[in-house]
Amino acid sequence: MKETVILVNTNDEIIGFEDKLKAHADGKLHRAYSIIIMNSKNEMLIQKRSSAKYHSGGLWSNACCSHPTIDVPYEDQVHNRLFWEMGFDCPLDWRFHFIYRHAFENKLIEYEYDHVYAGFFYGDVHINPAEIEAYKWADMDWLIDDTKHNSDRYTVWFRMIIDNHWNDIIDNYRIYSSPKRYITTINS
Repeated sequence: MKETVILVNTNDEIIGFEDKLKAHADGKLHRAYSIIIMNSKNEMLIQKRSSAKYHSGGLWSNACCSHPTIDVPYEDQVHNRLFWEMGFDCPLDWRFHFIYRHAFENKLIEYEYDHVYAGFFYGDVHINPAEIEAYKWADMDWLIDDTKHNSDRYTVWFRMIIDNHWNDIIDNYRIYSSPKRYITTINS
């Protein structure tokens, strides 16, 4: 089954729909979302994307990301995707958005209006091996340094989040410095 993305203009107004791979081949602006997860140890949850991904496979990135569809409420989609990829759910808040465009070596173009959500989590992670090769809790100071010195190990959009929106992430960290525990896990 083909996946469809939501095409938008630079004001995030819907202008149409397109097959996901065609939108990436043609470099059309479309909606996306990224999820940042932190804990009280000054750590951020990062994942190593599956090498089978159509781009950026084998690179480290934020906890979760995807493209929304029109038929499911946005809020439900971010929670469903987090559960699908990482095996847990937690409260998430929309923090900011940004637009980026990047051409990959395989001739696909990522041109996204990326909505970034953030939350806190304190439980067990159960990755989906079809989506993720590995995960780790990375010290945020170490992560800033590593994304600068080893940028080729990270996805383009994650580096942009770290480089250009770090204060938005830190604000979220301060807001939730003592959040209540909220855990939903996959039954093993």
